[in-house]
Order: sequence, then C-alpha cells, then structure tokens
Amino acid sequence: MTEAERLLDALDDQQRQAAESLAGPVCVLAGAGTGKTRTITHRIAYGVATGVFPPKRVMALTFTTRAAGELRSRLAALGAPGIAARTFHSAALAQLNHFWPQVIGTPAPSILDSKARTVARAAEVLRMRLPTAALKDLAAEIEFRKASAMGYDEYAAAGRPVPEGLDVDAVVNLQQLYETLKDEQRQIDFEDVLLATAGMIESEPQVATEVQEQYRFFTVDEYQDVSPAQQALLTAWLGEHSDVCVVGDASQTIYSFAGAQAEHLLRFGERPGASVVRLEHNYRSVEGVVRSANALMTGRRGALTLTAVRRAIDPRDPAVQTRVFESDVEEAQGIAQAVAAQLAGGTPPASIAVLVRINAQSALLEQAFAAAGVPVTTGRGVRYFEQPVVRKAVELLRAAAAARVDEPLVKTVSDALRQLGHTHHAPDGPGEQRTQWELLDALGTLAEQAPAGTPLAAFVTDLAERAAAQHEPARAAVTLMTLHGAKGLEWPVVFIAGCSEGLLPIAYAKTPAAVEEERRLLYVGVTRARDRLRLSWSRSAPPRPGERRPSRFLAELTPPGAPLGTSSARARAVAHG
Repeated sequence: MTEAERLLDALDDQQRQAAESLAGPVCVLAGAGTGKTRTITHRIAYGVATGVFPPKRVMALTFTTRAAGELRSRLAALGAPGIAARTFHSAALAQLNHFWPQVIGTPAPSILDSKARTVARAAEVLRMRLPTAALKDLAAEIEFRKASAMGYDEYAAAGRPVPEGLDVDAVVNLQQLYETLKDEQRQIDFEDVLLATAGMIESEPQVATEVQEQYRFFTVDEYQDVSPAQQALLTAWLGEHSDVCVVGDASQTIYSFAGAQAEHLLRFGERPGASVVRLEHNYRSVEGVVRSANALMTGRRGALTLTAVRRAIDPRDPAVQTRVFESDVEEAQGIAQAVAAQLAGGTPPASIAVLVRINAQSALLEQAFAAAGVPVTTGRGVRYFEQPVVRKAVELLRAAAAARVDEPLVKTVSDALRQLGHTHHAPDGPGEQRTQWELLDALGTLAEQAPAGTPLAAFVTDLAERAAAQHEPARAAVTLMTLHGAKGLEWPVVFIAGCSEGLLPIAYAKTPAAVEEERRLLYVGVTRARDRLRLSWSRSAPPRPGERRPSRFLAELTPPGAPLGTSSARARAVAHG
C-alpha cells in the first residue's frame, strides 16, 4: 500500500470522497463532529502525496491562529510539512507589506491599535458626548460595515442599532470622520488589510500575476463564517483559477453580527463544475444528543442530518435531560450540585462544561460553584468579578462602605450602578452597552437577593470573598463559558443554563433572522456534548415580578413524551446530573 493509499484508508466513505475530490471547486458540507479537520488535512496531504498539489502552492485559510497552528501540526504529521496555513488577515497582511512599497513607493501603513480611541477623537470633534461602551459599539459598527463591504448609503439603509441619543446620519458622519482621522495618521485598521489587499490585486496586474502564481490550491475552513470582504479577497486570490475547497456547516453560522454570511456556503454548489460532498457521520456525540441536534435544525436551509456512530454509554442514563427550577439562584445551585455529584462519581473536572448565553449569567454560577467546592475555569473568557465594569462598581461600593453610607443596601448599590450608566431598562439590541448593562444588572440582583438588613460593609466583604474564591491556583477545573466561546470545543458532559425566553433566544432577537441565529447558537452548544447534555431554565429571578417561559427550542430538544423535570430549592432532582 502506497503512502497516498494509507492516507485514504484512514477515512470513512464520505471523508474519502472529499479527500479524493482534488480538482476544481469543491464544497464539503461538514456537520458537527463529523471529522472536518481530519478530512481537510488528509485531503491536502493526499493531494501532496499524489503530486497534484505542489506544497509551496497550497494555502489553507482559517479564522484563528490556533486553528491554523493545528492544521500545520496535523499536516506535518501526515507527511505534508511546510503547507501555508494562515488566517485571512495574516495572509493578507504579509502580502500588503510585500507589495505596498513596490506599488505605492512607501512603507506600508501601520495597523491602528485601537479603533475606539480614534472613534473617541471623531466623537470629540463632532461634539458628541458618548460613554466608553457606546464608543466600543460604534467601533464594532465600523467593523461590521467594512467586513460587509457596505457603502455608507447601504449601511444607513440597513437598520443597524445606534447608541441612545444618536441617529443613523450621526453614526455615518462619525464613521466618515474616523476614516479621515485614520488616513491623516497614515494608519489602516484590520478591515483595511483585507480591502486594500484585494484592491491591490484587482487593480495591479503585476501583483495579481505574482499572487495567483504563488498560490493555486486553496482550502477554506469554517466557510459559513466568511464575510463579503473575505470573500472578495478569496476571489482576488483565485483569479481565473477554480481550485478551491470550502468546508463548513450552515447550521453553525453564529457570527452574522460580525458580517458572516452563510450564503457563500449555501450557494457554492451552484458554481460551474462544483462538486459537493456531505459529511454526516457524527463521531463525537451519542445517539440521544445527535437526535436532539437533528430535531433542532429539521427543515432549516442547509441543515445536515447527522447519524450517530456512538451509542449511549449507559442505556439507563438518558443522554439528554431538561430541568426547571424556581429561580436563578436555585438553578445555579442545582447545576453546581449536579456537577459536584459527577465529580464525586469519578468524572474528571475537565470533562465538564457549563455554557451560558451571556457573561452576566456566570455571577450566580461562580458563586454556587465556590460554595459547592467545584473548581472552575472560564476557558477563553473573563471571570465575572474580573470584568472591568464590575470591578469599577465594586470599587464604588467599597468607597461607599468606607464613608459609612447609611442607606438600604439595594438603594446604595443602585446608586453606584447608575453612576456607571446602568438604567432601569436594558438597551435595545446587542453590543457593549447591552453587555455592560447585563453585568451591572447581575450585581444589582446579588444585592436584591442578600438577606434583609445586610449592611453595605458585609455585602462588600462578601463580594471580595467571592472574587477571591475565583482566583485559586490553576488546576483541573470545570469550564464555564458562553455558547459563542464554546464553538470548536467539546466535552463529555455539557450543561446549558438559562434555556428560557429572553436568554435563548435573547431578548433583543426580534426578527425571524435573529431568532434563527439564536437557534443555531443553541445547536452549537448542543453539539459540544459527547455523552450527556443537561439543559435547564428557571421560572423567575426573585424578587422581580413576572414568570419566565421555557425557551421555544426546548420542546424540540426534549425527547418525545418526556416531561420536563422539576427541582426544589435543594435541587434534588438533578443532584446526580
């Protein structure tokens, strides 16, 4: 058996079909847990081993440096070292730095290190008084417009959210001034790197010839996340050639807010001569989890139907369970007790993840884990008490306690939160302003849930103890992170907290398209679980009035005929996970 044959022998029939499709445009629709990375690395290695792909002319594109590094390592192990595996931005920046002096005659501009600072200068010139969170949101809007390759008129007509007190014309004026100030500083931002590189290739025949001769065979991972600006650059790189393999899953499109458009993936098969291969054998999750994942996406455009290769590790233990609690506090305690029971039963901490929709949910969970003696890591996220706005709030409360402010605890905390911009009603739409509101609101909830008569000094001490409990030395720990942060990861046991209307889908998801993105986000969370998936929600967040409703998605995830479990204050129903 030749080396090339051995490469194919390691794949299943679907993966092998993808690996053997070396010529022309190829689309690999790869469902969650179907061996996507294995398939594309074996395809590239097979192309090299058969002589179809000259190694120096292959470019593998990813969205993170971590993913690029993993591709390089796997390719080297498969006998294909030296393959260029890079992010879109790093590949474009290298080309821009190389060609700019040749075309323009000067060194390439430096990269702007902070959009928010330049946005703040533009706001000052326009006499706009904006909080830091609003400046960050405006910087994000600049990124969205440029990644989406929108002109100002198109952006103005898109109905994007604007900070309170501004209208879309003011936002456009600020964006235009941002570009002027940036140009005066002879700087470019990260979106400019993509746009300028594509523009240089399109307008300079010599550049186009050199680039298109250097790289002839492209592979694009996570193609459902490609933005119009990235697609334009990929088109420029390809020129008249068509040797590109794109890999993705429309059901995992969760970055539309950043300009990602799954339409590129969904319509790729319409290209002349394109071949489409589907990977639907799921090697990650047991049958029950796969069944729930399929049910969640049934009938959605581009959805794949996964087939589970693995069976349940214990037929008596349901792979998917849903529990309802009376309050957020009880839900956090119930999850912590369930996790503690798993650990006591021998499950390693690193095998468990607890996923949430927003960072503010982590406050009660971190408290409950500390009380239960469960070690926790936030993975790639930031702990609740390390969030800058939370630290500022705690500093204000510490100062008030030192000044011996003699007012009811809830009023004192509310006053401090208002100094940081917290309002009674949440801001409309996503963004930094909404995130900071949620983080501060969670602190207000902690004050409301403190025992009656709790002095401010005691509350501040309690907050300090909670923060300190989260700074234990590094050790094996349960992962607590957002659903967005969990993409690309997996664990044997996954808990998803807060499966209620207002969180999943999030309250500001008001359009059908936004709700569908929330559905896909939950799908990503569900497919992170290998052996057990535990879903939960709470009826209310005392002492605030009003009962919550379960997420509209739960009925689809729960096996037919299975009732929702209920839990008492002691969370007995989930004590054993």
